[in-house]
Amino acid sequence: MEKLRLAYLVTHPIPYQAPLLRMVAAQPDIDFHAFFGTDFTTRPFVAGEFKQKIDWDVPLLEGYASTTLARLDPKPPEGVLEPLTVWRPFSTGFARELDRGGFDALWIHGYAHASHWAAILSAKKRGIKVLLRDEATPISAQRSGAKRLAKRIFFETLKRGVDAYLAIGELNKRYYVENGVDPARIFPVPYAVDNDRFAAQAADAARTRAAFKRELGIAEGRPVVLFVAKLIERKRPRLLLDAFAKVRANPALRDPVLAFAGDGPQRAELETLAAALPPGSVKFLGFKGQNELPACYDLCDAFVLPSGQEAWGLVVNEVMCAGRAVICSDMIGAAPDLCRPGENGAIFRTDDVDDLARALVEVLGDADRLAAYGRRSRAIVDRWSFREDVAGLRAALGALFPGRFAP
Repeated sequence: MEKLRLAYLVTHPIPYQAPLLRMVAAQPDIDFHAFFGTDFTTRPFVAGEFKQKIDWDVPLLEGYASTTLARLDPKPPEGVLEPLTVWRPFSTGFARELDRGGFDALWIHGYAHASHWAAILSAKKRGIKVLLRDEATPISAQRSGAKRLAKRIFFETLKRGVDAYLAIGELNKRYYVENGVDPARIFPVPYAVDNDRFAAQAADAARTRAAFKRELGIAEGRPVVLFVAKLIERKRPRLLLDAFAKVRANPALRDPVLAFAGDGPQRAELETLAAALPPGSVKFLGFKGQNELPACYDLCDAFVLPSGQEAWGLVVNEVMCAGRAVICSDMIGAAPDLCRPGENGAIFRTDDVDDLARALVEVLGDADRLAAYGRRSRAIVDRWSFREDVAGLRAALGALFPGRFAP
């Protein structure tokens, strides 16, 4: 049987997606080609107000066919973080690529870009089926009643161009349904990371864990609570420090340590506040690159993501690959799917310092339970992987091409 020709359109090569794209390209009955609006992530670039140099240590373009499209908007200087907006990058020539490739289906990641809207129109004009994947959820942005109404009207138009929706999780699926999408047109393609890679790197780091703890001045037996994110207001590092200060003296917690991996404008304030706690209670590890994070994940016993708002939070997936308990605010998109209270961690009410303190005591208060939570995290994330992504994508294609493509 002739292969199904599948095009994929996204603004830029995304490190988390590269292994998934390779898996899709390896399917024997799919002829896959990716199209990017810009390729700035394939080279080192400087990002953030602290001018951090980002050089992804994973291959982004290997193992699948790809094309970086021409563009109408000005290309930024080499080595600079490129802003991604409604109008940037604005690709050109994609319709010609659809004609040249003879594609059966177009999978688009993200609907908030003008070039993607143009791509949907081009695909429908040519009878090409369109699949959409996006990370929007009911909690991913603050929306007034007027904005929710405008979004519902927008989706009425969008539905005319999209044949199947690929949901990254439960909240994303709920968002589509709330905006009038037929649940029968929604297929689970969960937000995942390269589980095998992160698990292997954490296992490697375990061999030097004792040395890492000695370097940080953390005695064996002291549980470590980890925060990994920018030290900015939206991530709520101050909230975590305040909650930790409330409970650290609890004898059931065995003299815990709080480790901040990341940098940002709130660091000086946090260091001042931490100085009021007993020496060694709080560690500031600074910015950590991708290749350094698995050692941090292995170091900790419990991970906390206290953000005031996260569309997903892939760092939760990453630390679960190391088999660690997780604590999330109820404004984390990943929480309903990956953080299961009483199984592998706890969920607390956003911006409620007392509820976060409760969660810390609950998770850290029993060493055996804490270890069991970690094992359960690994079991949960093992079934939230690229394998499930490929299965969901195949199910969507099977529904769109019955009799021609088998899920």
